[in-house]
Amino acid sequence: MTRTFSPPRPIWCAGCGDFGVLEALISALSELGVPTHERMILAGIGCSGSLQNYLSCYGYHALHGRVLPTAIGAKLANPELTVVAVGGDGDGYAIGGGHLVHSFKRNPGVTYIVMNNGTYGLTKGQVSPTSAIGYQENTEEDLDPILLGLSIPGSTFLARGYSGQPAQLLRLMLAAIGHSTAGNGMAYLEVLSPCVTYNDTYRAWRASVYDIDNDKDYDPGDRAGVFERMIELRTQGRLPLGLIYQGDRPALETLSVSPDFAVPARQDLSDPRLQEDYRKAMQSFIR
Repeated sequence: MTRTFSPPRPIWCAGCGDFGVLEALISALSELGVPTHERMILAGIGCSGSLQNYLSCYGYHALHGRVLPTAIGAKLANPELTVVAVGGDGDGYAIGGGHLVHSFKRNPGVTYIVMNNGTYGLTKGQVSPTSAIGYQENTEEDLDPILLGLSIPGSTFLARGYSGQPAQLLRLMLAAIGHSTAGNGMAYLEVLSPCVTYNDTYRAWRASVYDIDNDKDYDPGDRAGVFERMIELRTQGRLPLGLIYQGDRPALETLSVSPDFAVPARQDLSDPRLQEDYRKAMQSFIR
């Protein structure tokens, strides 16, 4: 009898917004009919870094701030996998900020979910890149990753959800995974996910979110118009939710994987030609 991994119960604080993200991800993968053996979930550091343990799938806990290059490597090694990277605002926007910029530019076929709570919850509530002015005496403007993504021409899918609005969050999760698995590149989904222990923003965010999906005059395909609208809403102190931008550009793997060779995950490791090439490669480092 074959035994498989049984997901444990999450260890998050009761009321943590990450529960909503986990439920939306599980439901989306199920609705899309993604088999468990074709799912690859990679997690970064922080409270959200344990999320991959709570699903039936292949999972990997990446190094601090390195979840995106690891996820890209997995996708290039086996493009048939549905690759989802998850992490928090510290992992994604601080130490991992450079990787986020280049991932927008490269447009790999992965879904990247960032659980933003505006604090370093795992290390007891320090200021993060998205902390509001005044939080823990913070004097800096918060980073707006949606505006960052819009400023990089390679980006093709930018959305924001909120754990307090689960129905919309599920729709966005379905759209994000659908975008990346269809060969359209990276789907970036930020989720406002309050930390009830160190930065409980449920009340503040409930009052400031703005559902862009209900704006009939809004065109998510107009990058310049989207940027202008995002600036306007930010000036008003609003947090836009919904499908913010969606463009059309080939995914990294469709441009870089050669049809003349099997991808790394499909290579025959017993092929003597591979062994000889590997020996030559190793020898080259010794010289």
